[in-house]
Amino acid sequence: MSVSRRRFLAGSATAASAGALAACAPGAEKAAGETGEPPSNSEDNREPLTEAVVDFDGAHQAGVSTPSQAAMNLIGFNLKPGVDAKGVARLMRLWTEDARALCSGRNPLGSLEPEMNEWPANLTITVGFGARIFDITAPEKKPGWLHDIPALSRDALRPEWGQTDLALQICADDPVMAAWAMRHMTRAGMDYADTAWVQQGFMNAFGAIPKGQTPRNLFGQVDGTVNPHSDADYDEQVWIDGPDGFAGSTSLVVRRIAMNLDEWEILDRVSREQSVGRTLADGSPLTGGGEFDAPDMDARDEYGLPVIDKNSHMARAMPPADHPEQRFRRRPYNYNLPPEPGSGQLSNAGLIFCAYQKDPDVQFTPVLERLNESDRLNTWITHIGSAVYWIPPGTRGADAGEDGDSFWGEAVLA
Repeated sequence: MSVSRRRFLAGSATAASAGALAACAPGAEKAAGETGEPPSNSEDNREPLTEAVVDFDGAHQAGVSTPSQAAMNLIGFNLKPGVDAKGVARLMRLWTEDARALCSGRNPLGSLEPEMNEWPANLTITVGFGARIFDITAPEKKPGWLHDIPALSRDALRPEWGQTDLALQICADDPVMAAWAMRHMTRAGMDYADTAWVQQGFMNAFGAIPKGQTPRNLFGQVDGTVNPHSDADYDEQVWIDGPDGFAGSTSLVVRRIAMNLDEWEILDRVSREQSVGRTLADGSPLTGGGEFDAPDMDARDEYGLPVIDKNSHMARAMPPADHPEQRFRRRPYNYNLPPEPGSGQLSNAGLIFCAYQKDPDVQFTPVLERLNESDRLNTWITHIGSAVYWIPPGTRGADAGEDGDSFWGEAVLA
């Protein structure tokens, strides 16, 4: 294994690095400002994100019920050969300690870049365990639902977006903070895990939409209307109330969904709304009301036809009356990359669809299978990646007493 980054950083600080830090010191910044150049960001824009901190410790990990931040870096890791149960526990201790510092706006141990932590920007770092972590550490504790999503006829899954041993979801309202946190956490774990993939996404920026308004995807739709909102909703749909070590945890299903914007944009506005079952303007059902009002699935137009197509995305995604448990927390992010060579497309865009629930087999997969059977949006979307993780419960701080895990997954890994 490589030399520990903590030992290396502690023993190799040089005058050159000290000089580099000095160049970024407050005095140096002031001197630069004396050239007459205006600051790149106004104080009004900078201050809120400087003070914006999401509590790291608690009954649940942050980044699940947290309102979507502007930027997400989702990283999949696979354990290095030879890493055993004790190695996994060491990695979780290390990652938890560093994530707690980063999310609190403090410099992690061994970091030579304290300036990078001055803008917490609502940073959250959330860890997920794939099935192999349980196979190595506690196979008898592995949840029955922690397995691949069953194959679907319309899937075109690519191995480069597949299952990994671990995942880190890093979200912030400042993309620089999100990138820095990803770099630090990846470097911190380099003795234990290799990066398998990185999925980078974005949503509406901090302050860009009114509080409580649902963000939009690249089809122009509001995305995430049917979500839990109250603590009771989260207790019912998201948080697992299982035995010690599992209480307060949840599951994460990641589906990478390619969106054919070129073909979608051929449709007129009415056709787009009929495919979704909602208006593009505010996400309200085609039968009227507001975004969060229940649709009238029995409504007919002047020709006697259903106002909301039974195969529209909304209609197919709705839980049937006899299965009200098919609800979960949607937390999607857009991606937009250069076109793939030879594709003939103008873009390479889509959705990193993150779904949190108690049990994917009961809540998520039935909805996915129903959409696969007959969803009008299937003409323009293709699922190209899939992974499932257990999200351990939250952690307790050093001064919080004896209850709760001191590091991610402690009770299970012990």
